[in-house]
Amino acid sequence: MLIQIVEDDRALSDGIRLALREPELAFVQNTNIRQAKKTFVQENPQLIILDVNLPDGNGYDYLQWVRERSSLPVLMLTANDMEMDEVKGLSLGADDYVTKPFRIAVLRARIQVLLRRVQMQKVSEYTEDGFRFDFERLRFTKKGQEISLSVNEQRLLHLLVENKGRILTREVLVDRIWGDGEYVDENALSVTVRRLRGKLEDKQDHGSYIQTVYGQGYMWKRKDRGDM
Repeated sequence: MLIQIVEDDRALSDGIRLALREPELAFVQNTNIRQAKKTFVQENPQLIILDVNLPDGNGYDYLQWVRERSSLPVLMLTANDMEMDEVKGLSLGADDYVTKPFRIAVLRARIQVLLRRVQMQKVSEYTEDGFRFDFERLRFTKKGQEISLSVNEQRLLHLLVENKGRILTREVLVDRIWGDGEYVDENALSVTVRRLRGKLEDKQDHGSYIQTVYGQGYMWKRKDRGDM
């Protein structure tokens, strides 16, 4: 799961990342709104920790921009402790609001609540175009025929299906399949994609579902009905 931290105080941003670090979490750190928007589009975070006062604008503006595109959890983290500031953040769609200074234990607890919400909303089953993927029971079929997938192929498939229609960069996929800090050969992802395609797609389908977006990454996109 990818968490986006939008905070111009690098020391604080690093402290938050270290305090929240767990094997299943990955982090991307941005110091301004311009970077944050680019990250949002390219890397598809599942939760945002957002400061209000940023060098190139107001965090509330970024919150509104995000809410036009997603319902993912957003926690506002700011020195603005006036009641009206909190009300504004919540009314614009923030899920929680923490004022500085704060205790790391309290921040962790609030983040865990939001992460549990994300987990509950995760795709557990996908059925379309003859595919049936049951990620809870780890059963995968195509037109009724069982497909045997490795653990990494299962993780890749889940990420792609869960973010259907959105590009996932190679960096994000590597981090979330193999885990932060683990050495991974640069060809590992390409090999995993190729093997998964070979198991899911017929020759005439190749690249219709797991699409390569050159220079960016991969995405799951249902084959156009006109091509069926």
